[in-house]
Amino acid sequence: MGLKKIPAGYKVAFGVVLLVAIDQLVKMLVHCNMEVGEKIEVFSWFNLFYVENNGFAFGMELGSGNGAIDWGKLILSIFRIVMIGALIYGIRYLLNNRDKAPTGVIVGAVLILAGAIGNMIDSMFYGMLFETQDAGFLMGKVVDMIHLPLFKWENCPNFLSFLVGGDGYFFGAIFNVADAYISVAVVYLLIFHYKFFK
Repeated sequence: MGLKKIPAGYKVAFGVVLLVAIDQLVKMLVHCNMEVGEKIEVFSWFNLFYVENNGFAFGMELGSGNGAIDWGKLILSIFRIVMIGALIYGIRYLLNNRDKAPTGVIVGAVLILAGAIGNMIDSMFYGMLFETQDAGFLMGKVVDMIHLPLFKWENCPNFLSFLVGGDGYFFGAIFNVADAYISVAVVYLLIFHYKFFK
């Protein structure tokens, strides 16, 4: 059977599984070989920095965990589940309307879906699996490890402060492979396929 004869849905499913597997493999390698808070400088502009965070991409958080239930974490987990369902529905719609949907839009949607599933797995299971977290189902923290301190930005305007980490470096946020999938896909779709979304 040639590659062209494989149904598009199977190719998409394989792509999502492969991308999620890569994300989870990187996270497991970091967890098993580094301590939380440990930093390894690979290059001056690229570090491996193992952190666990409660929240959205790049370490942002929603609410607090002061009570018996971390409502912010629970809301975020439910939001992720709804988004994953919506993305699956959207990708199926695009595949059924291939004449209207460019391949690049489908690829972008697959990257976003894989990123969402990757971080959802962390939230669902890592709290129960990792001794550093000791949390319940849907209460796990996301494993982040990629740190790109590109350059110091001393006088960053306030409206761009989200681009500067606590250490004063441009793009000082720490993120993971799943976050990278989502970010690359969104930028790609906005630059190359903005007309499709009109």
